[in-house]
Amino acid sequence: MQDLTPLFEPVVVSMGYELVGVEFLGAGGYGTLRVYIDREQGVSLDDCAAISHQISGILDVEEPIKQAYDLEISSPGIDRPLFKLADFERFTGKTAKSS
Repeated sequence: MQDLTPLFEPVVVSMGYELVGVEFLGAGGYGTLRVYIDREQGVSLDDCAAISHQISGILDVEEPIKQAYDLEISSPGIDRPLFKLADFERFTGKTAKSS
């Protein structure tokens, strides 16, 4: 599956959020698309709903995923996944654990 970050990032950034990362977990013809967002003030349920609405519209128009899936919008939380080189640089010197 293609990297969906370039598809989502302009919209997420224009709404005042950071697109932390995108991951797709799929098995057996069904999957979960997870989009992690963040911002200085933190992320609320209303923030996730607003981003979900926008991302859903993009997905409906572009149709990049050809199987059934659930869309989840989330803050990265305390176990923040690191997706980009900038994430690793930002957290240099911090304690990390692998999962």
